[in-house]
Amino acid sequence: VLVVLDDLGFAQLGCFGSDIETPAIDNVAAGGLRFNRFHVTALCSPTRACVLTGRNHHAVGMGFLTDIPIGLPGYNARIPPSAGTLPRLLRDAGYSTFAVGKWHLAPRWEQSASGPFDRWPLGLGFERYYGFLNGDTNQWTPELVRDNGFVDPPRTPEQGYHLSEDLADQAIRMVQDQQQATPRKPFFLYFAPGATHAPHHAPADWIERYHGRFADGWETWRERTFARQLEMGIVPAGTTLTERPPWIPAWGELPGEQRRLFARGMEAFAGFLSHTDAQIGRLLAFLETLGVLDDTLVLVLSDNGASAEGGPIGSLNEHRFIHDRLDDIDDTLKRIDDLGGFRAYNHYAWGWAWAGNAPLRLWKRYTWLGGVRTPLIARWPRCFTAAGEIRPQFCHAVDVMPTILEAA
Repeated sequence: VLVVLDDLGFAQLGCFGSDIETPAIDNVAAGGLRFNRFHVTALCSPTRACVLTGRNHHAVGMGFLTDIPIGLPGYNARIPPSAGTLPRLLRDAGYSTFAVGKWHLAPRWEQSASGPFDRWPLGLGFERYYGFLNGDTNQWTPELVRDNGFVDPPRTPEQGYHLSEDLADQAIRMVQDQQQATPRKPFFLYFAPGATHAPHHAPADWIERYHGRFADGWETWRERTFARQLEMGIVPAGTTLTERPPWIPAWGELPGEQRRLFARGMEAFAGFLSHTDAQIGRLLAFLETLGVLDDTLVLVLSDNGASAEGGPIGSLNEHRFIHDRLDDIDDTLKRIDDLGGFRAYNHYAWGWAWAGNAPLRLWKRYTWLGGVRTPLIARWPRCFTAAGEIRPQFCHAVDVMPTILEAA
């Protein structure tokens, strides 16, 4: 089971020093290993190409996002047929292969009802797929694909629908059906929720549990997180905290209304992450019920560091970033209660991205460590007994595929 989270910073999981509640992932870490020098690319598509091909992203045409091809070698946004993928190799070796969640490896002009389907999940080796093809989607009303066709969500948001819950339901059902039909056949599940990429959508009660938690601001949160990282050994003794960049305002110098707005944006993010962790917990609990969890290699990683695409003041609609537009603070303040809900497409202010990558510098899209160093967690009780340890070996997203193949 390979869990690929999105835009999650080095310091945003509980087992990496955060006070955001992630008990399911923390439990995986407590029973396995945490790697504190795991590296990725600084963007979604390139990292996912590395993970699923075991090759440098430029070697498989994914030097940038699959949405934006460039007419240069290494940037054409097409994984070539010559690149044997992890699911294809496992499938041919006798595994069932499932992908659930975000894909972001098919060029936009190939995402139609008529394909071509070569770079959709089934074309690259997965036998079943349920999720969304783009880089992000509305968590309340997503654009969904099942296998090679578009489908509607099973419920409306008013009926209690949320994508993360649906993805966990679908993953559980795929494994359940496969294990019932062929209980001795191994499976590979690629589980890639939309979280924590914007929009930061979560049920209101998950956001409300964080009410007031971030009122002290990003510097204070970052310093407290860093102190826990030192105590836990996530960062080596003697590590120093990088300074706040001058373009991120000091929390204490912000007007009170702005502090209230920015804190609310972080509350929505935290609720989104904790809600997603709960769905991962449901999936793992189901594997335990089947009696296969301890035989299953579980890997958890993020595709890049925390995202600053909300800009300096956050955004009610994160796609404004793509068009180089800033939000109007007064307008967003009027709609502060919409953050995380049906009527927003929100992203937090970039001060929280800086804090979420503590103690590293910068964030997604940059090759400073804040962009390219993320959590990696591995658990496999039947095959290694180490539990709760932190490993400092340098490793990279291209190492995931050969490691899984060697294990298999």
